[in-house]
Amino acid sequence: MRGGYIGITALAAIFALAFIGGQALWSQPVFTEQLGGDQRGALERARKQAVDARKLGDQLEKQAAATSESADRLGAQVLAMAARIQEAEANISAAEANIAIVAQLQREQRARLAERQKPLVELTAALQNLARRPTALSLVQPGSVRNMARVRGLLASITPLLRERTAGLRGEIERGKQLRVQAEDAAGLLRERRAELDSRREELKRLEGQRRAESRQLASNAGLQRDRALAMAEQARDITDLMSRIDAAGEIRESLSLLDGPILRPARPGEARVLRPDRRADDRRDRFSYRLPVIGNIVTGIGEMSDGGVRSRGLTIATQPYAQVVAPAPGRIAYAGPYEGYKNILIIEHDAGWTSLLTGLESISVRVDDRVEQGAPVGRMGRMQRAISVELHRGGQAVDIVQLIAG
Repeated sequence: MRGGYIGITALAAIFALAFIGGQALWSQPVFTEQLGGDQRGALERARKQAVDARKLGDQLEKQAAATSESADRLGAQVLAMAARIQEAEANISAAEANIAIVAQLQREQRARLAERQKPLVELTAALQNLARRPTALSLVQPGSVRNMARVRGLLASITPLLRERTAGLRGEIERGKQLRVQAEDAAGLLRERRAELDSRREELKRLEGQRRAESRQLASNAGLQRDRALAMAEQARDITDLMSRIDAAGEIRESLSLLDGPILRPARPGEARVLRPDRRADDRRDRFSYRLPVIGNIVTGIGEMSDGGVRSRGLTIATQPYAQVVAPAPGRIAYAGPYEGYKNILIIEHDAGWTSLLTGLESISVRVDDRVEQGAPVGRMGRMQRAISVELHRGGQAVDIVQLIAG
């Protein structure tokens, strides 16, 4: 009887293991919808940026189609293509965020699958140990046949329980297959977005070349302005001093542009006209529109301390490799090129005393004295250099860009 007792005891232990292990399998959720906040936020931001860029591109393409003048139409096409490039960059960011989310879900799913397989592996090992007991040995022992019948009855009752308890495990395996399909689809979509971006960049290059060919007649005046900008850069102590000099020159230039033309002396002195201050600059200030020059995530805000202990005067934005940089507002290019330790910088004079400073560009596609519209392409980021700093000044003081955009 001792052998039969051992067999029944072992089977009872297996039954308990199946029940306890099955409870562990059944109690855990098959799939958790909780995702990392950073990844979810990156996906939502990228989707919003893509929608905004697509709307802007649609609007600019309609303007280009409705323009009859060749030069104006070409300019509108350049603006529209720059918006399409930024839309593609935002779509790539969204695709990368989606891939990161799927990868995170796969890691979590593999961890849950390993945890749920553990009791099943232990149960399988116990059944294998019982199966190694020779059948002939059971037949020659007293009471073994009766015990075997009991064992078979217990096994028959355990089998449905095992099927029920392993349903969650089978669900996890099926979920793993679905995640693999999602990962493959996300990778395919990312390849499509990158091919689309390359195509749009080539089209923008063609449009910019065509536009430059039509505007070469202004080269002489641009050369004079470039010489003045270089002279100011040589005289400036640092980039803050350079900004101050350009701001001052811009204020003088704007004041002169607002003056009335020469007035002839009247025949009678009493008919002399008194000039009143022109308020057009203040009107333009109230209508000032601003946008971020790149698609990306803000990593440093105004007033934050950098790793070098310097307080930020603007925003630092992380971008995609070779991201398109556009003019944040209409204006005149006051400086474009390398400057001390900043590599390439771009300074744009806007109306009413506003001035933008962009640092960290890999390449610049505009020249000093060029007039640019809001959203016009002005440069590109690099493969490794993927952080651009943007400062907005007025009257020598840094302005909170976020508040201006939000307003």
